[in-house]
Amino acid sequence: MNKSLKPLLGIAAVAFAAHAAAQVTFYEGENFRGRTFAANGEVKNFDRTGFNDRASSVVVDRGSWEVCEDARFQGRCVVLRRGSYDSLRGMGMENRISSVRPVTDRRTYENEAPQPLAAPTYDYRRRPDERLREVPITSARAVMGPPEQRCWVERSQVGERRDLNVPGAIIGGVLGGILGHQVGGGTGKTVATIGGAVGGGALGANVDRIRDPQSGQDVRRCENVAGQTPQYWDVTYNYQGVEHRVQMNTQPGATIAVNRNGEPRL
Repeated sequence: MNKSLKPLLGIAAVAFAAHAAAQVTFYEGENFRGRTFAANGEVKNFDRTGFNDRASSVVVDRGSWEVCEDARFQGRCVVLRRGSYDSLRGMGMENRISSVRPVTDRRTYENEAPQPLAAPTYDYRRRPDERLREVPITSARAVMGPPEQRCWVERSQVGERRDLNVPGAIIGGVLGGILGHQVGGGTGKTVATIGGAVGGGALGANVDRIRDPQSGQDVRRCENVAGQTPQYWDVTYNYQGVEHRVQMNTQPGATIAVNRNGEPRL
């Protein structure tokens, strides 16, 4: 072999190894949840992968990668460097990626994405090429959230004696006595005067209540009621004779996916 070709072949082998080792993993849900698709090299069209316009978060394990809205690296593109992107929404690429290719780390790009997280924040994420199996769930318990406060406004009843109209009672008594005095004669006049005073006083005391039978005061009342929505689900499953527990945000099915160590993958 020509000696001058050996260094070139060595450089090419290093470059090929670097590209082969590079890896990016796309997740269907934000925060590295749901189905995954991993790329070790250029993918011109995601249509063939079943992952077109489905990625919502990304983990770049090695190298730098350019992701584009359209097939064959057309449309708007963004460069992702090594790290974890828990959401593509902020950069406008959520559910929009259709192609991806590795790019060199040694350049600065105008279309670089914001600084990624150092590592994924979700331990139960699915790893690329990780073999999973379904195991039965033995129990699932819904843990309800804290009590909720419910309030309403109601009309209070008019008070008793403390709400009587005292000036109205005095004026009503005087007027009632005068009117009563003009009725009857002798003893009957005296009785009518007393009765008129008593009736007039009662009428005057309740004049506000008669004028506005709905009078009262709006009162705000509250009570604590038990939470109606589960805060999380406490799930138990058995793997190779060992009981495992995990908390899930959604109601589980009959089985759960685990890796060879029995760790859940949600």
